[in-house]
Amino acid sequence: MDNRQEVREFLTTRRARITPDQAGLPATGSRRVPGLRRSEVATIAGLSVEYYARLERGQIAGASTGVLDALARALQLDETERAHLFDLARAADGIPASGRPRRRTPGKAASRLSLHWALDTIKDGVAFVRDPRQNLLATNALGRAFYSPVIGDSGRTPNLARFQFLDPASRDFYPDWDLFAQMCVGIMRAEAGRDPHDRGLQDLVGELSTRSETFRSLWADHNVRTHGSGTKRFNHPVVGELTLVYEELAVTAEPGLVLLIYTAEPGSPSAERLQLLASWATPADVPTTNS
Repeated sequence: MDNRQEVREFLTTRRARITPDQAGLPATGSRRVPGLRRSEVATIAGLSVEYYARLERGQIAGASTGVLDALARALQLDETERAHLFDLARAADGIPASGRPRRRTPGKAASRLSLHWALDTIKDGVAFVRDPRQNLLATNALGRAFYSPVIGDSGRTPNLARFQFLDPASRDFYPDWDLFAQMCVGIMRAEAGRDPHDRGLQDLVGELSTRSETFRSLWADHNVRTHGSGTKRFNHPVVGELTLVYEELAVTAEPGLVLLIYTAEPGSPSAERLQLLASWATPADVPTTNS
């Protein structure tokens, strides 16, 4: 991915969304573009107009932490957006994003028996490991039942982004489809900022941009987000509606991989349906060698 273009479009879209009123400025004179002018961002950030213009053209290499912090405040970036800005700056400087070691061995993680054993100790919740490319690398038994519409029987590694944008079944599985689409793209945008040299992620973005107009439009928005925790609604083909809370945990042995666990409020209808789904689930074979 072109780092300069990424920086340019990210800063431009962030500037366009802030009104003079939100920035505490008088709304005087006609405006040819939405949001703040470059000169206004520069003033708020305490930068010269010439220097800010350079940054917005994508020439962010060498920008200090102080400059990036000032820019984040001026553009009213949230924590995820601020981290994304710093990731883009690190990439421009040739520094591994977020200090995260490079790793691209999802097959190794998926075949490690200890990971599967750990997942299978989780009986009452959906547990799965996902990589930055939205691949489902490993699941517990309930996770395989829960994500049966995603996993299918193609033999291909299940991918949440491909399912979201290319499989019509996702419209039924995700009642809040539009929200899920925005979340999916936002997470992928953040990952692309952390590692712009991830060829697998670049290929996935290219594939989805070609095949899905919705993905292409959302990708152009340059919105970023992290998962963390929250609540989601699903419509499972076996047990029906489910409202589940989720927590995301880092897999420290495999930098970049995350463990997500979905659970239901105890005693709720969703908890009962999740138990019903657990009784329907059948464990799948796991690798017998550690390679």
